[in-house]
Amino acid sequence: MKFKYTIIYVEDVAKTIQFYETAFGFTKKFITPENDYAELITGETTLSFASFELASSNLKNGFKKSNMSKKPFGIELAFTSEKIEEDFKKAVSAGAIIYEEIKEKPWGQKVGYLKDINGFLIEICTPMI
Repeated sequence: MKFKYTIIYVEDVAKTIQFYETAFGFTKKFITPENDYAELITGETTLSFASFELASSNLKNGFKKSNMSKKPFGIELAFTSEKIEEDFKKAVSAGAIIYEEIKEKPWGQKVGYLKDINGFLIEICTPMI
């Protein structure tokens, strides 16, 4: 078995893809003509987004929608960066909200947390040594 996708359910797939391209420098792999599903090129694992409508059609038992005004879900997307301060500021300029400022951990790694435009938690960190 191989971990291949993370799919995040969002209100506006096209707007979310544009945000991730601008904020983090990822490239769109594709988006459906209906704009209800898209994938980003992020490395070995694909980061994907599906609309609430598409999610509802797949998940008959429902799901919990993200909400910017509430605390984020207990899960995060983590992106490593060699230039963390610059990339953190770039993401904020693109519309991310600072959740926790960048701090250095006891083991030397720098880590900061943002909320994306949908309220999902993003960690930007330096690579582990």
